[in-house]
Formats: sequence, structure tokens, C-alpha cells
Amino acid sequence: MLRGLSASGRYGCERGVQTMAFRSISTRLSLYGLVGIVAAAVHYGVLIGLRWVMPTWLANPLAFLAASLTGYLGHARFTFRPETGGARFARRWLVMQYAINLSVCGLLPLALPSATLATLIGTNASTAVLDTIFVFTPTVLNALIWSRAARFSQRRRSHGQRPRLHADDLGLSQATNEAILGLIEAGQLDGASLLVNGPKTRPALERWHQLATLNPNQQLCLHLCLTEGPSSAPCDVVPDLVNSHGHFHLSFGQWLLLSLLPRRHRRRRRVTRQLRLEIAAQIQRFRQLCGPGPIALDGHQHIHLVPLVHDTLISLAADQRISWIRSTAEPLPTGLPLRCWWEALRGAGLLKWSVLQLLNAKASRRQRRHGIASNSGFAGVLFTGQMSGAALQACWLELCSRKLPDDRLQTPAQLLVHPGGPLECDLEESGFAVSAPFASSPWRQREWRAIQQLIQTTGTAN
Repeated sequence: MLRGLSASGRYGCERGVQTMAFRSISTRLSLYGLVGIVAAAVHYGVLIGLRWVMPTWLANPLAFLAASLTGYLGHARFTFRPETGGARFARRWLVMQYAINLSVCGLLPLALPSATLATLIGTNASTAVLDTIFVFTPTVLNALIWSRAARFSQRRRSHGQRPRLHADDLGLSQATNEAILGLIEAGQLDGASLLVNGPKTRPALERWHQLATLNPNQQLCLHLCLTEGPSSAPCDVVPDLVNSHGHFHLSFGQWLLLSLLPRRHRRRRRVTRQLRLEIAAQIQRFRQLCGPGPIALDGHQHIHLVPLVHDTLISLAADQRISWIRSTAEPLPTGLPLRCWWEALRGAGLLKWSVLQLLNAKASRRQRRHGIASNSGFAGVLFTGQMSGAALQACWLELCSRKLPDDRLQTPAQLLVHPGGPLECDLEESGFAVSAPFASSPWRQREWRAIQQLIQTTGTAN
């Protein structure tokens, strides 16, 4: 653009750009200093007030918390407004700032004893040096923390990709089928995962094939099931996996314990042989129902991430043409009411999230080494079974803020839901006793309605 200008014109433009940049930086520094002064005044005022009712050692951390809140709000609303749009920083940055500053303020006097400095540079000089360090170290740390918080907010405001909405448990019941396939028909879901041993698998597939002619881009995954329901392999070849009724009886926890056994342990080797047969049988069944081709796979109750199961999947990947396995690497969303976090803690969502994060970290590395693709982001474990309202909206926005995958082994982020309707059958009779309370919960219908509302609000229907 500057090529057609004269030398004096280009010089004027460059000076103008430099002047604007200087003004932007000076304005940012002025706002940062102003907010800092206000925060310091709040700290001093609260400290003086609290000293009347409590000792200084307790009053000072509380006064510092008030100052941190002032800086947290002031820097988000004013100093870094271009990045935040005037919205608050995520609460995690306030917690981080407060914890780091308290730790540093407590450790600095221990790390820099005044007596040692006094012997080196003199008493007066050591006092001045210490005061300078004590004052400016938190200032520098705060500048770094709030700058990172601003960049985090800016990244969240920029929509990198639209996550794929995906539903599990197709084939579990007629109510589940109606909810999932109704959303597929309306263009409000991008894919589903099929239980090949589900009670209502065949009617689900009949309608799926009809809808596939209208929208062939829907993804259908194998929902590997090893914790309930009938086996796909003959019962006599997988006796350690099934009970007398031919239904799986090992829970997620029991599969996890089996993974802790030494590889040469007799029981582990026996179970691994049977597991290979069962996985191959479910893949064969999936191909009989859905046609030949590479397999995209995930796990019922995320069983595919258990080390013993995942190792077996990796060993079968080349022969069975497993090209994609779900990742459950789920970032913590921001902007949620505290009640959502309480529900995640009370309902064991946080515990489940923590376990799966650890298992997924190991699984992802192995998948990449073997050239198996996976989703670049995920949401659906932390608030599993209760994906509606604020939780669903926050997870959607979190995944939307992630950058587009630039790796051939990464597919778009996946947001997992479990829509359903009033249960019309007894799942326990079919061997799905574990899923029965989950499938009959009113939350299945709430998720169904929440997905419809989300699509209407965001306008991202297919």
C-alpha cells in the first residue's frame, strides 16, 4: 500500500503509525497505573479498617484479596478492554493472581534475609533494595498474569471452529433413537455412536440409512461396549467377560484394575485374548450393519481409554482399519455459575474428568505414534448427563474458541450429549442395568430440548 506514495508521504504514514502505537502503549500504561493506584488505596483502606477488629497477620491477606478483586475487575473493564470487550476475566486468573502473590510475599523475606544483604551492601542500602524488591516483584507478576488473562479472553472471543455435536447410545432404546434421529433429521447433530449389541439397534439403523441419503456427512461411530449388555462374540469364547446370561459383568473400575496387573499375569493374558475376540466381533457386527470401510470408534462409558482396552485397540488398529478414536481431553470452561461447579463436584463429574484426563494423556500419545486420528477438542465428561443451560453454553463457547486443527490426525472438536425421551422398556432385562437409571432420568429430555435451543440461539444448524 505504501509503494505508490512519495518518500515524504511514506514517512508521514510511518510516523502516524508509530504515534498511534505510542499512544496505545501510553494509554495502556496509564490505565494500568491508575487501576494499580486504586487497588493499592483499597488495600490500604481495608487494612486500616480491619485492624480495628482483627490482628494484622489476618487483616493483611483479606485486604490484599480486596485489592486483587479491584485489579481483577479494573484491568478487565478498562486496561485490557480491547481484548476482553469489557467482560470479566475468567475467575481462574483471580485465584492464580491471589495465590501467587501471597506465596511470593511470604517467601521473599525468607529467600532474601535482610541480615545477609546488610553484611554485603550495608544496612541502609539493604533496606532500600529489599523494599524495592518487595514492592516491584508483585507488580511485575501482576502485569504478567493480567496480560495472560487478557490474551486468554481474546482467544475465547475469537471463534476458531464450530464443534461437532455428537450423541452416544444410539440403539439403546426407542426413546433414545427418536431423540437422536430427530435431531439428525433436523440438522442439529453431526453424528452418533452406535451400540451394536443394543436392544433397539436394528430399527435405529433402518432410519439412519434413510437419513444418510439426505445428509451423507453424518458420522456414525462404533460405540464399543464392554461393561453391560450381551457380547457379540460367542459366550463360550469370552467366559471371563460375561455372566451366566451372556451379559458383560466387568465394570469400568474392574477393567482398570485388570490393567494394573503385570502383562505376563495369567489372568491378564487370558482376558486380553478374549478381549481381542470381542472387539473384533463388535467391529465385524458394525460392518455387517453399516457397510465396509474404516472404523471410527469410541467407548460406552469411555471404556476405550482403559489401558488394557486401549492397548488392545492399538494392536488391532492396522488389521481392523481403525482410523479414528475419540479423545476426551476436555478443557475447563469459564464463565460458569458456582452452582455448576458444585454439581460437577457433587455428582462426581470432576472426579470422572480427572481420571479420564490422565488416561487420555497416555492414550493420545500412543494413537499419534500409530497414525490414528482423533478430535482436536472435547466436552461432555465434566457435566456428563447434565449438558443443558449454562453448562452446555459454556462448553460450546469453550470449544468454539479453539483454533482450527492444522494436523491431519486432528478432526474438529466434539461436544458430546445424551438426548433421550421417556423410557418405554426395561433395560435391565436386556442386560443394560447400568444405563437404566441414566436413560430414564428427566435430564435426557432436558438435553434434547437444550440442544434444540442451542442451535436456534447460535444459528449453526447444518
